[in-house]
This record gives sequence, structure tokens and C-alpha cells, in this order.
Amino acid sequence: MASLTTSIPRLPSGYRLLRMETVDSTNAEARRRAKAGEPGPLWIWSARQSQGRGRGGREWISRPGNLFASLLIGVTCPPRIAGQLALLAGIAAYDAIAKLIAYEGRSELLLKWPNDILLSGEKLAGILLENLGTQIENRSVVVIGTGINLDSYPEDLPQPAVSLAAYGMTVTPADALEALAATTHEWLGRWGEGSCFPTIRRAWIDRAGPAGRPLRVKVDGEDTDGVYGGLDADGALRLLTPDGGEHRIAAGDVFFLGR
Repeated sequence: MASLTTSIPRLPSGYRLLRMETVDSTNAEARRRAKAGEPGPLWIWSARQSQGRGRGGREWISRPGNLFASLLIGVTCPPRIAGQLALLAGIAAYDAIAKLIAYEGRSELLLKWPNDILLSGEKLAGILLENLGTQIENRSVVVIGTGINLDSYPEDLPQPAVSLAAYGMTVTPADALEALAATTHEWLGRWGEGSCFPTIRRAWIDRAGPAGRPLRVKVDGEDTDGVYGGLDADGALRLLTPDGGEHRIAAGDVFFLGR
């Protein structure tokens, strides 16, 4: 496994890289640097995290050999539009992983709303997006934190996890970051700071599998079962319930039921 000191990923033009051996979390480091005036775009990459976090403040297990990286960027759009980056980040991570793996059809790679990446129904990658806001009208500073299980994965989670190594694949964190930086840059260009969101919505739907998959959604401690009905025009999850109802999910935890 390549170390941070021996392998440097190539980034698209205009991006800088901060390499660290250990940090509390790459998102926390990005927030500190943004507060100190760092404008980005800056990738922050660490070999280890002592206090990695997922959505809802949950712990993100951070073992060496996996990828822990955050992108700090400024975008010219209000916070509501910047929230679309949650879907974009999932697409970018999905495409990066698809470039890295050579797994001949024995498993499927899927996006789970809003931006978890599953391999054969098990969680391979997760993303935490944080909008830091600014004092400038129509300007947002955003941190996109991505964790990919390359070498190991946590056990005993509500959503079973997996790593690429469990499928016999060897991918270094440097190679994973290089692929992720490239796909993120590509999709940021296609997004056009919100002007081309229908393209992002369509790309997300194309990577999420067919409608009709059974889901359970947990919102504020309450579970609702139904089936996946795609995304609405704003990118919220459409959950279709057995009584013929439809729920628009803008925030919540989503679990696949069955495989």
C-alpha cells in the first residue's frame, strides 16, 4: 500500500493538495482552513482520521489504507443551489470507483440516495457535504468529504459495508484520490453552478438502478417503507408507499430492503 510520502496523485489544473498523515477529520481541517481565509479549490487528504464523521454526526471508522479526502471549494450560487452538490458528489464517487474496479459483472455498483455507493448491496463509500456559507451574496463555500473503503471496512453497521480488497482488488488511496479528483472536476463543469442541474439529476438516476426497489426511510426516528420512485425536479427522493401515497424525502436515512 502506497504511503502519502511516496505517492502523489495528479490533480486537475487549478486544484491544490494538502497531504497529512493524521487529522481529526479532513472535513474539520477544511472548515478550519476556510475560516482562516482559504478560498480553495483545495483537496485535503489524510492517511488517518481520529474523529471521522458521517451524516448525522455518526462516527466514520477511519482505518489506514482507505481513502479519506475532502474538497474545499467556493461556488457562485446561493446555499439552496449549492445543496445540489450532494448528488453531484455521489455521481463523482461512483464514476471514480467504476474507473478503478475490474470486477467482471459478479456484482453491481449502485448509488443510494443521496450519495452512498453500494457494491453488491453493501456500502463501499460515503460522503458528507457541509455548506459553510459566506458573507457574500450568491456565494457559497462547500466542503465535500469522501470516504472509500479500499482496504478494510467496519462491521456491525445498520447498512452492511464492504471494501474493494474484500473482492480481491488492490487500489491505493493515491490512485483513488486521483480518480475522484478527475471525476469531481468533470461533474462540477457539467453542473455549471446549478445552471445544468437536470443533467446531474439524470446522471444520478442512471446510476441508481430501476425504480421499484423496496426502501425503508428513517426521518426523525420514524420509519416509512415503500419503493424507490426516482427523484423529483429538485433532487429529493420520491418514496412510493403501498397505500398509493408519495413522500418527498429531502433529508433522512435510506435503507435497501432485500438484495
